Amino acid sequence: MYFYCEKCKKEYPISSHFYRCECGGMFRLHKEAAEPLETPITLGDFPTPLLPIEAEGKDFILKLENLLPTGSFKDRGAKTLINAIHRDGIKKIALDSAGNAGASIAAYAAAAGMECTVYVPDDASLETIAQIEGYGAKIVKVPNGRMNACTAVKANLGDAYYASHVYNPLFFEGMKAMAKEMTDQLDGHIPDYIFIPVGNGTLLIGLFLGFMELGRLPHFVAVQPSKCAPVYEAYHGLDPQPKKQTIAQALRIEEPKRLSFILSAIKASFGDVITVEDKDILSAKQRLGHRGVYVELSSAAAFAGALKYFKNGKPDNYRVILPMTGNGLKR
Repeated sequence: MYFYCEKCKKEYPISSHFYRCECGGMFRLHKEAAEPLETPITLGDFPTPLLPIEAEGKDFILKLENLLPTGSFKDRGAKTLINAIHRDGIKKIALDSAGNAGASIAAYAAAAGMECTVYVPDDASLETIAQIEGYGAKIVKVPNGRMNACTAVKANLGDAYYASHVYNPLFFEGMKAMAKEMTDQLDGHIPDYIFIPVGNGTLLIGLFLGFMELGRLPHFVAVQPSKCAPVYEAYHGLDPQPKKQTIAQALRIEEPKRLSFILSAIKASFGDVITVEDKDILSAKQRLGHRGVYVELSSAAAFAGALKYFKNGKPDNYRVILPMTGNGLKR
């Protein structure tokens, strides 16, 4: 198992302190099909349930990732990433995060006995910062937004391994399992549509890789807040617009590092990219809450997106999955 550059194909060991190729290309993961990926470091992980719901006369299926150990889907990627680098002797890590990835990686790092530092934007939620600190990680607050946190951590890595959920393809490897899990829960059927809130696109990329291994893709519909929608603009060939604050803070990523991969995955699935307004995200969160499902605003974007996409009706036989990516207790 090793990393290779998606541009020049140069190979790197997974323990390398390079986080991208010297030519500037992003890493992909090479792993033999039969190569085991053992994950003895665990927080009691389990398959998350599917919950059918009805809204506006249409049926949808929630995938309750908000129930995972640290409250978000990113536990899947964090588990695989930390187990792999722990096996290779990494003892000290650093990363940047708006919240959920920082909490997930800090938790698994704690279970592995690793030293962890998380760079966060200074407007990150107090609840998520408290959660990260609760796992024993060091917090470094960085002013002026999420992208500055990314710049800051890369400039100050020192001897720490950059355990990035965006740059490190081991994270996507962990996300792949969700594809098979959903298919098993649907009695072997591939979902017809999956609505995915997209910031950096880690969930979309992981699911794409997972379903590719299963041999068939659902239609991926990426959902972004209208106030910050670089994937929407690129997919539809629109001129970039100024990026603004949105209530779905986890989705406010102005320049996704793997934009080309995100776009190719959506196109390969004959999917789409849509935007939703903040008011509709807030309404979707409230509607889910009144159904007994308490999620963060970024999760609710998937529900808002599905309601918008199928506003004129949905065939009854479509299996439409909405991943609930984060727990409402985080914000």
